[in-house]
Amino acid sequence: MKAEMRRSVSEAFWALCAADSMSMPVHWYYDIADIKRDFGGWISGFNSPRDSHPSSILTLSNTTGSGRTAWSGGASRPDVVGNVILHDKLDLWKASTGSVHYHQGLQSGENTLNVLCALRAAHTLVSSRFTDLSRPDARAAVLSDYIGFLTTPGTHNDTYAESFHRSFFADWQDARPTSPGQVLTFAETRSKQKLSCPPDGQLDAIGCLTAILPFILLSASADEERAVSAAVAFVKLTHPHPKVPEYVEIYGRALHAVLGGADVRRQAEHALRRLEAWDVCQSYSRRAARYRHEVESVATTAVSVS
Repeated sequence: MKAEMRRSVSEAFWALCAADSMSMPVHWYYDIADIKRDFGGWISGFNSPRDSHPSSILTLSNTTGSGRTAWSGGASRPDVVGNVILHDKLDLWKASTGSVHYHQGLQSGENTLNVLCALRAAHTLVSSRFTDLSRPDARAAVLSDYIGFLTTPGTHNDTYAESFHRSFFADWQDARPTSPGQVLTFAETRSKQKLSCPPDGQLDAIGCLTAILPFILLSASADEERAVSAAVAFVKLTHPHPKVPEYVEIYGRALHAVLGGADVRRQAEHALRRLEAWDVCQSYSRRAARYRHEVESVATTAVSVS
């Protein structure tokens, strides 16, 4: 990998961590007034989350698998939260207050579970010296490490695990495979089963893009088809939903092109037009522009103070 591209990949990982940590305290805040009230204005640095959350529905989430508790009909299943993953967090998911922050337990500057999983995937791929990340053994190694990480108490401080984690471990907990080969067989079989049934709408989520970042970033010097193939093959195992591969393919191509020097604005526009979302995004961009001067003022003040 050339020095310039290596720098781009390194900076992308740093940006991933910084953006995740900076936004973490206000994840799922839907009212700007709530942000300003809880944090004294716009977010301009790293903050710890507040104990309470103005729009939290964490206590409505299903602790046995995907989705909400009210959707989990059928036979009773054991809690995944507290027993298999998030070992000391079940009381927060079932708190009577109903306003628990999703990331309670994280401190200023810490990363959320999804980003920690992406970083561990990157470490596994690099330390194992895979030269072709589209190979099945690369996916097997990442998934085996993922299982060890989430099922070992004390490995992270986050309170929230989104539906794809809970769904994966709800299915994993019966046989509990751990070796790379066994895990890959389990994940491939599960994916085929999920894709042959009516889709779980909770798996069609933006979190899938975080999961595939290591496969694209670490394939920056590979050809685009191989990089995208690696990302799509992996996400089918974590987010088995019929729409997700298309989203990952579009995003993966845009990111790979930018790493190679393409203009980010043009790649973003091309991707959004493929998704038929360009016009909608323009509307949101115009709304966001109303806050630009206020945000720039806060940023300037923060820099001068530091």
